[in-house]
Amino acid sequence: MQARKIGAAAAAAVAVLAARDLVQKKHALLRNFPVLGHARYLLETIGPELRQYIVTSNEEERPFSRDQRSWIYASAKEENNYFGFGTEVDVAQAQGRAYLKQRTFAGPLPDGHDPQAPLPSAKVLGGPRGRARAFRPGSVVNVSAMSFGSLSGAAITALNKGAAQAGAMHNTGEGGLSPYHRGGADLVLQLGTSYFGCRNEDGSFNLGKLKDVVAGAPVRAIEIKLSQGAKPGLGGMLPGAKVTPEIAKIRGIPVGRDCASPSRHSAFGDVDSMLDFVELLAAETGLPVGIKSAVGELDFWQELAALMARGDRGVDFVTVDGGEGGTGAAPRIFADSVSLPFRMGFSRVYGTFAELGLTDELTFIGSGKLGLPENAAVAFALGADMINVAREAMLSIGCIQAQKCHTDKCPTGIATQNPWLARGVDPVSKSARAAVYLRTLRKELTKISSALGVAHPSLITAADIEVLNGDYEARTLAGVYGYKEGWGELGPELAAGITALMTGRASG
Repeated sequence: MQARKIGAAAAAAVAVLAARDLVQKKHALLRNFPVLGHARYLLETIGPELRQYIVTSNEEERPFSRDQRSWIYASAKEENNYFGFGTEVDVAQAQGRAYLKQRTFAGPLPDGHDPQAPLPSAKVLGGPRGRARAFRPGSVVNVSAMSFGSLSGAAITALNKGAAQAGAMHNTGEGGLSPYHRGGADLVLQLGTSYFGCRNEDGSFNLGKLKDVVAGAPVRAIEIKLSQGAKPGLGGMLPGAKVTPEIAKIRGIPVGRDCASPSRHSAFGDVDSMLDFVELLAAETGLPVGIKSAVGELDFWQELAALMARGDRGVDFVTVDGGEGGTGAAPRIFADSVSLPFRMGFSRVYGTFAELGLTDELTFIGSGKLGLPENAAVAFALGADMINVAREAMLSIGCIQAQKCHTDKCPTGIATQNPWLARGVDPVSKSARAAVYLRTLRKELTKISSALGVAHPSLITAADIEVLNGDYEARTLAGVYGYKEGWGELGPELAAGITALMTGRASG
């Protein structure tokens, strides 16, 4: 009797659904195929998951392949991250893939068995310009800019505590310095076009508030964000519904009101005034000050290098973001087709400064899918001094590449403000995984450097890596990107200094 009632109720529900489908006019498929048509929408909804786990091969998936994600997951969990039975890459047909050329003999090399995997920067950040609070970063691998608001508080806490355990720095992102950034890591304070946390009521920059923020937190550097790889040249809108009292307090904006971020800065309008702004911030805080940008037209970079060549003003570091960056939600056209990919964009920026002999005068930081050893090695060979990791750091704390970051429905609680979903992130255990991942990446870079016969990844040159076009042609990075003799390399004094520092550590 009970089963008969359940069956009748189910039949009635199907009949109601069929009637609704037949009379509605929004979906032609449902109008023609009532009830059955819903299967198509179900498959469309779970299509990414089906492709991720069933259809695609280990090397096909994007933005991160299954092999790449597996390496990050295993590394973060301190599991075996080796692969057996040879490569799955079709090396005979591979185009654009970089290969490193190991050396038979080597000079002094560091101890590759230190569990902390120390890997300091070869350059002193802010040193060339004499900043009062110049310092040598203790890690060449650091956590990139991801704001509280785009990520949950639990995720930010995990990343910050993980960075602290690994001796790395954590970039706040443009959303302001939140309580979740105060887990112990040294910070890079990012200033976006809305100057969140350092703004007046009209959205203009407030120097006094910036100085208060810097004084109350372990801020080691300031980064002025001009653009990012995910959405270069595009502003943003934070809907009022998402402006909670907590976010409003951190960002310095009214509760419950829409907040539009402009696409350009109001504190300066050209390269000359930007350098004045940089020098003002450096003078008032004593901190190294740099810029972050994706790469489009080169006039900006050429003018910046020309003005810096005079010697009176300049940025302390440049963060070059590749167009493949992805932690910011963006229109498809911006994600796919605006700004250059990292290798091309970085090489053009580096070459602009190299032409004027300025590369030892500032620190180059790369970002844009560089949290994988092979990509990181290429970045260092092109002249990067440090790298920032974002999505890879998210993967290390549990991200499954669901690609729902823009929906506030991240199933792992990382890229959401939904309290129920965010509770899935345990900051204690996830911070440990983030720390292990950062240390493992440094360890891998040390291994790669040793295989190439040098003591530090900054000593890898553009001649040490070749880009293959199938199994019949190969060109060095220098040849592919038009590097001249000595480009991508440290000056002799810097090279000798970092070699001594790395090998000195090895000998105690």
